[in-house]
Amino acid sequence: MVRNQARRTALVDAAIEVLAREGARGLTFRAVDAEAAVPAGTASNYFANRDDLLRQAGEHLHVRLQPDPDRLAVILRADRDKALVTELMKDILARLAHDRAGYLALLELRLEATRRPELRAALTATITRNLEENVRYHVDLGLPGDRTTVVGLYLAMTGLVVEHLTLPDVLPPDTLDDLITALVDRL
Repeated sequence: MVRNQARRTALVDAAIEVLAREGARGLTFRAVDAEAAVPAGTASNYFANRDDLLRQAGEHLHVRLQPDPDRLAVILRADRDKALVTELMKDILARLAHDRAGYLALLELRLEATRRPELRAALTATITRNLEENVRYHVDLGLPGDRTTVVGLYLAMTGLVVEHLTLPDVLPPDTLDDLITALVDRL
């Protein structure tokens, strides 16, 4: 396999865009090559097969969707209270809305994982690791709540994000901040 990391990242980003737009069934090497604007056959030089491409897209999505460290540093200057947790949840929604394609691709991968045991195992490991890191981060920062709080917020925010990014007219955008505040308050 070819080792040009910048090209590999560009191809994985192209795969994410294809997943978001076309779904898992539309994800082909040819579609990735076209999205990345590279010569036909390039993706097949970087990925052993479609399963490899799906797995690497899943791993890269979690890197792509992480918070900006500078933005996070600014947010974390606040007191360790419910208001800070609320701000962190609002930042999650803003980041995922900003990279809507990234989150929609993740939803597509989750659906595809129901049919592909290897992808399910890889995605489960990545998401479990990220959730445990979030729990540890929350507790280590001294934020209010415990593991159950973080898991509850994760589940609530997942539902809110799915609703907002897939059917944005169900919940008026001007109500989302108040909903997030209420979720944090109740959890």
